[in-house]
Amino acid sequence: MPSLLLLEAICIVLFAGVPPSLPLQEVHVSKEIIGKISVASKMMWCSAAVDILFLMDGSHSVGKGSFERSKHFAITVCDALDINPRKVRVGAVQFSSAPRLEFPLDAFSTQQEVKAKIKRMVFKGGRTETSLALKYLLHKGFPGGRNASVPQILIIVTDGRSQGHVALPAKQLKQRGVTVFSVGIRFPRWEELHSLASDPREQHVLMAEQVDDAANGLFSTLSSSAICTTASPALNLSLECRVDVLFLLAGSADATPEGFQRAKAFVKRFVRAALAGDSRARVGVALYGAELTVAVPVGEYQDVPDLVRSLDGLHFDGGATLTGRALQQVAERGFGSAPRTGLDRPQRAVVLMTEARSQDEVAGPAGFARARELLLLGVGSEDVRAELEMITGGAESVLTYTSPQDLFDQIPKLQGKLCSRPRPGCQAQSLDLAFMLDASVSVGPENFAQMQSFVRSCALRFDVNPDVTQIGLVVYGSRVQTAFGLDTHLSRAAVLRALSQAPYLGGVGSAGTALLHIYDKVMTVQGGARPGVPKAVVVVTGGSGVEDAAVPAQKLRDNGVSVLVVGVGPVLREVLRRLAGPRDALIHVAAYADLSHHQDALIEWICREAKRPVNLCKPSPCMNEGTCVLRNGSYRCECQGGWEGPHCENPGAICRVSPEEQQRNLETSDGLFEAHVAHGDG
Repeated sequence: MPSLLLLEAICIVLFAGVPPSLPLQEVHVSKEIIGKISVASKMMWCSAAVDILFLMDGSHSVGKGSFERSKHFAITVCDALDINPRKVRVGAVQFSSAPRLEFPLDAFSTQQEVKAKIKRMVFKGGRTETSLALKYLLHKGFPGGRNASVPQILIIVTDGRSQGHVALPAKQLKQRGVTVFSVGIRFPRWEELHSLASDPREQHVLMAEQVDDAANGLFSTLSSSAICTTASPALNLSLECRVDVLFLLAGSADATPEGFQRAKAFVKRFVRAALAGDSRARVGVALYGAELTVAVPVGEYQDVPDLVRSLDGLHFDGGATLTGRALQQVAERGFGSAPRTGLDRPQRAVVLMTEARSQDEVAGPAGFARARELLLLGVGSEDVRAELEMITGGAESVLTYTSPQDLFDQIPKLQGKLCSRPRPGCQAQSLDLAFMLDASVSVGPENFAQMQSFVRSCALRFDVNPDVTQIGLVVYGSRVQTAFGLDTHLSRAAVLRALSQAPYLGGVGSAGTALLHIYDKVMTVQGGARPGVPKAVVVVTGGSGVEDAAVPAQKLRDNGVSVLVVGVGPVLREVLRRLAGPRDALIHVAAYADLSHHQDALIEWICREAKRPVNLCKPSPCMNEGTCVLRNGSYRCECQGGWEGPHCENPGAICRVSPEEQQRNLETSDGLFEAHVAHGDG
């Protein structure tokens, strides 16, 4: 049966090849090491049908202190196990002068229960009768265990100083198919630990009280464990498309050693899952901090085990987090020689993995990389989602996670994204685009955050600058607020930051009032709108408070502003259809989490509206009740009430004097008029 290499990783200090004659000294486990073990255990997960029994030495030669460390070791192992009656079952036996069953394998059905029971185990004391304990298992079997079709793992935690002979009963257990790990504590006798353990000994003899690069070994052995990976059928999907993938791992100080190890584990799991069978993909790995290092060139290893072993040699270096510089360098030299052309040319993809925000500018280098026809995908924590969306060009190209297991669950999603390319937006089309988000209590803060993410991903599809696309945002709830106007932010990066900071208002909202606000304050020259540029409003709402919105929406349409309604959830369809207007500009979304699935439809609508003919006088560019007049393919504003300027934006001379002075001027004018008449000048 396959060996459970996962356990090797947790302790990771292997003593294969170390002569037994070398003197050993007691190594006390520091809080730092215990913390690292705990962190490492959370980076892995074993979910399969397996019976695991701890056989723990509670003799005087071990002592109470080392027994407590043995318990900590066992609890740490449990942190990595999917303990439930159908998957991993755990039991424990303590032995000294005689074996004592602490709890059978079928006693507890949750990880919390097992860990709590191990924590309550009381040190027995007495002689080290390991042989009696092994014979007890030969006679009783695994207490509470399942049938022989389920793998049996025995973890013996001992100092190896038995009063009897252990080789024969240990051999008999292994002949029955039990995989035996021997874990040394205190001052272990290595000859005995080697005789207890299964072959190969270097993978089954461990040291519980000393850790060297625990996280790295943990990931390596978890990836190699046949028992713990067979329970994830989603990870058996090989890449069918022709693609060269370069994983770009953050190895900077802000990324932390733990984050670096998570990324390495992810890559190793990915290559085992995605490069199986007839996959046409090739994989490489690059590391970055202040500089880029192509550690494993794309396609250098065709054999998956060789590739995984090469990943084990990657080390965390620390330093600055210069993601922008790394993207620039990846685009220039990350894939080696110039790519092949024609039908033989593979898709080239960069998968950026980071948990640290960049210390340099990323928008320019990311654009440079995309211009070189690199598909950019991002995998990271929620803290860096906005930056990853900016780098990759859209939320659909970003995968985020909240826990190590959540990270590993992203592998099938990444496989799908590597074989598809998101469609671009209407990059070169001039457009004034306003998003109007329902921030009322009927939506709630969590759903409002989903809206923000959706709008950010849409904004990434446009070239934001004063000459092409301008984007503004209005939110409504207890009040209507322009979060930012059309001309407030002059770059896509600035728009993305502002979208993330949009306020959730709560209260009862009125979509009609918000649309009138857009008509009066946003889609105007003074609000930053540009005459002669197509204009569109995208309303994202949960449906509450839209009953009064149909007339204001039509007023916008009558004045040349397209309006699209995105209704989420069980909204009133007829009310929304009236709001959507005669062209039925409505997208219905079942749930806020599904918004991203409708992004392409929204972008397609916006781009179509951006190409519609434009009336230069709709909406009117004239301010202060001026009248817009079309003339020879252009327009002019006829100003009223003394206003002047191209858009009637400047007060005329009569507007710049006080009423008293105006009256004096009128009286003077009347006197001059009378004098002219008297002299016949009239």
